[in-house]
Amino acid sequence: MLTTMPAHHSMLLGGARDDVALVTESGALSYGELAERVIERRRELGATRRLVMLQASNDLEPLVTYLAALEDRHPILLVAPGEDEASIRHRAHLAERFDPDVIAAGAGNGPILHEVRVGSAHRFSPDLALLVSTSGSTGSPKLVRLSHENLVSNARAIADYLRLGPADRAATTLPMHYCYGLSVINSHLISGAGIMLTGRSVTDAAFWEEASAHRITSFAGVPYTFELLEAGGFAERLPTSIRYLTQAGGRLAPEAIRRFARLGDRRGFEFFVMYGQTEATARMAYVPAELAEQAAGAIGRPIPGGRLRIDAEPGAEIGELVYEGPNVMLGYAESPADFALGRTVHELRTGDLAKQRPDGLFEVVGRMNRFVKVFGLRVDLDAVQRLLEEDGIVARTSSAGERLLVFVREERRVDEARSRAAALLGIPAHAVRAYAISEFPCTSSGKPDFRALVSYAALLDERIDDPAATTAAASVAESIRDVFVELLGRADATVDDSFAGLGGDSLSYVEVSLRLEDLLGRLPREWPSLPGTRLAAAVETSDRPAPPVDSSVASAGAAASDRQRTAARRKPMLPRMETPAVLRAIAIVLIVATHADLIGMKGGAHLLLAVAGYNLARFQLADVPGAARVRRLLRSAAQIAIPAVIWIGAVAVISGKYTWPTALLVNNVVPGDGAWNEQWQFWFLEAAVWSMLGLALLFAIRPIDRLERRHPWAFAVVLLAATLALRFAATGIEAQRVDRYTAVIVLWCLVLGWVIARADTMWRRAIASAAVVVATFGFFGEPAREAVVVVGLLLLIWAPQLRLPRPLVPVIRLLAGASLFIYLTHWVVYPAWEASAPLIGTVLSLLVGIGAWFAYRAIGSSVAPLLGRARDRVRGARSAGAARSPRSTRAQGASADRTGSEAAVSG
Repeated sequence: MLTTMPAHHSMLLGGARDDVALVTESGALSYGELAERVIERRRELGATRRLVMLQASNDLEPLVTYLAALEDRHPILLVAPGEDEASIRHRAHLAERFDPDVIAAGAGNGPILHEVRVGSAHRFSPDLALLVSTSGSTGSPKLVRLSHENLVSNARAIADYLRLGPADRAATTLPMHYCYGLSVINSHLISGAGIMLTGRSVTDAAFWEEASAHRITSFAGVPYTFELLEAGGFAERLPTSIRYLTQAGGRLAPEAIRRFARLGDRRGFEFFVMYGQTEATARMAYVPAELAEQAAGAIGRPIPGGRLRIDAEPGAEIGELVYEGPNVMLGYAESPADFALGRTVHELRTGDLAKQRPDGLFEVVGRMNRFVKVFGLRVDLDAVQRLLEEDGIVARTSSAGERLLVFVREERRVDEARSRAAALLGIPAHAVRAYAISEFPCTSSGKPDFRALVSYAALLDERIDDPAATTAAASVAESIRDVFVELLGRADATVDDSFAGLGGDSLSYVEVSLRLEDLLGRLPREWPSLPGTRLAAAVETSDRPAPPVDSSVASAGAAASDRQRTAARRKPMLPRMETPAVLRAIAIVLIVATHADLIGMKGGAHLLLAVAGYNLARFQLADVPGAARVRRLLRSAAQIAIPAVIWIGAVAVISGKYTWPTALLVNNVVPGDGAWNEQWQFWFLEAAVWSMLGLALLFAIRPIDRLERRHPWAFAVVLLAATLALRFAATGIEAQRVDRYTAVIVLWCLVLGWVIARADTMWRRAIASAAVVVATFGFFGEPAREAVVVVGLLLLIWAPQLRLPRPLVPVIRLLAGASLFIYLTHWVVYPAWEASAPLIGTVLSLLVGIGAWFAYRAIGSSVAPLLGRARDRVRGARSAGAARSPRSTRAQGASADRTGSEAAVSG
């Protein structure tokens, strides 16, 4: 059926002809130039209204096609781009179901307009402008029908409360096929503002370089976006041109809202929290920026032209949130016949439970379809999530049948999450199932994907119920556990433990990764955080990198022997080793060879201290709960101090060579004449141990711990500046005599390594490189010695991994692993050979240190089971105590505005 379009009118291009409309990788495009491209695309689409299926990537050509189709009133079916299997399958399903007349694809070298037919097979309502799927990439293809009035009115309302004008410029941080991302485009174009078109991720350093270069004034994100940004040093990356940030697409934690609002106060930008749904084109409500901090948790007031009300039972303050306004959709389309329908919806029943606060703002308290029956109780899944979060357990919740499903990102918290959820609701623990997952899945629009969580749980349950798969996977998991037991010295390790969870560090990383590659083949990138059971299921035996474990549907039953054979076939001739391990091996050889008078290349110990700081930032200061950071720092200090005190004390008793302050690693606090003597030989160990103890004390202060987590780069840089200021105040540029070995003076070396570990962008690495040069040159007054430190640290910055001949790998592994014991023992080995045979003295020192390392590990392996059993008894006592004192019991009644655990459940 052919339908002739009405006369067109300009809708979204509101800028002056010469103003910049778009900024792309190819350059800027003015509104006049954009209009000319739109006119040309209109000619290509033709005069007859047709259904245009548009693959909406954040590129110039899809945007031109979108604008051209709107101008000539061709209804547009927006679909996600991408060549992954899910996206291709979803597009094919939509095309089969809704039969588009034209399929528009292409981004880089021009559009690809595939005409399915001349004219159209459909009848269209005069108002129909846009069709948007509501179910992501895998759900049922029900489309939201939007009109031209919907698009224009919502764009103008957004532009109104954000005060958009020609001076503004947004970046396409969200997908165009997502209503939030599209609303950013529409509101800026209708205001005559500019848009930086980019498909880069906000975690990509190049995105922020572009954003600064093009002086974007706004940034839009969903909760997951802001989680990523906070983890990656968002505040330091934010361009100074930013005027405001917007957040929508789901609930952002109130404390996070307050953090961003306070950051805005300091940095001079506004933070807008917004609320909307596809069925309302995009936005329905917003929190004025000046109220963001005090109204954290609210969705705000209606947008200009809109109205909100609460549909509640008489006398109740909580009910379903209902919205009215010109941006409410025409209705849904479940088949092509629905394209001809006019308006079938006049108000939007959001499905959200909400209340109006005393200040007049609205607040969503739950989701109607997130109430489920579990063990005969009506449970609010969102409330359960919030209560668990209050207990420090970040989780996602869903349900299957009569069971509550809880998902956490840390394997060690699975049992805790299950028992806590059961206690909060007053239900038996067997009614709750808890699972570990590496990342919480999100839909393509960044919202929590609860459907994927349920599927993931079903997959794990299926594997558990499959004896063959379980047996094979269990065999591999046991082998992984054995590697952890042997190389990490953790006799208490189980198949549910991960490398990171067991306190693995950079040296053990080298050994463990090489051993696991021999066992499993190529490892997934996130393997350090995967428990043995999930690592066994995640590893693929193909030559391509394994996908994240939660997206893998590969069978867990692949035999371990097959993996080993595949791995053996694929061993590279030049395997990668982490640069810190290589530098540690080189540094210890330089130290021993220099002390033995074989060579004269000093600087290895100070380089080693900086490498220790680098590893400390990566492992001991990893993003784990605050108490775990303190424990890891204390454990690392003990791992150095215990063998050091034992060895130095033994030598002191036998030979009288060392005094008790040296044996106890407190030589720094003993007054002296400032001259080098034997008591200073272990200065490096003192500096490392006391630095870790000081940091443990520092991070035991929760506000400081939170500050470092929010601003890891800035925190490290400020700390480096402070330690350098302390050094310069005490010694000037050049440190004299033993000053260059004093713990307080050399602390800058450790912090410099920390800064390098936090340098995750190009410009930060450049700053770190400059800091290396400025901090090091002049410190010793010996250019060659300073060059050793500078070259080593620049290598650490710019080449975090090195490819080495395979025969060198075990040598470096031995030297790096035994470096502490080589340093401890070499002082009593090389002197006998120093004058006559320094090469022999050097080699013997290395061999004795390696032997001491093996002996210490053997002793540790025999003691570990005893410690493990003691730890188990302590854990058992704690668990029993926790079980005797649950915080809450079963709640009764159905009031949705209760506090605590009662808000999560009703009878």
